[in-house]
Amino acid sequence: MNKSSAFTHINEQGNARMVDVSDKEASVRIARAYGEIQMNKEVAEGIKNQTIKKGEVLQVARVAGIMAAKRTFELIPLCHVLALSKCEVSFNWETEQLLSAHCLTKTIGQTGVEMEALTGVNIALLTIYDMCKALDREMKITNVCLLEKSGGKSGHFISTGFKINE
Repeated sequence: MNKSSAFTHINEQGNARMVDVSDKEASVRIARAYGEIQMNKEVAEGIKNQTIKKGEVLQVARVAGIMAAKRTFELIPLCHVLALSKCEVSFNWETEQLLSAHCLTKTIGQTGVEMEALTGVNIALLTIYDMCKALDREMKITNVCLLEKSGGKSGHFISTGFKINE
């Protein structure tokens, strides 16, 4: 087996490359990613009551996640530039001090939007950390994963390794 058949981002000489998707059929591509942030009680109450001094944490984190998803190609070297037709970031309190983030991305294109969804959820969680770190430097970001993707040649994927409350 030559190097290029095993890894799509490596050419025959073993050099990194961006995958050529020009021959792929455009299709509706959707991805959902998930992650969690554990925090102390003071931060959780501050977020819920909107009393964090830096502002409305979840609104800022939502916008940050959307902005990051749109700019994934600038952060991950071999990602394609994608025109997202939809990006949603939402949050859910799983317990009193555990907040989950969800990012849904969608496009019509020749390559998937998994990296955009994963980038969106990560940056949303990092924004929460940044806005609240003065109150809790021990916040933990965990369980970031791709929950689902659809579209394209590889078809529909649903994670079996991680169950969440939706």
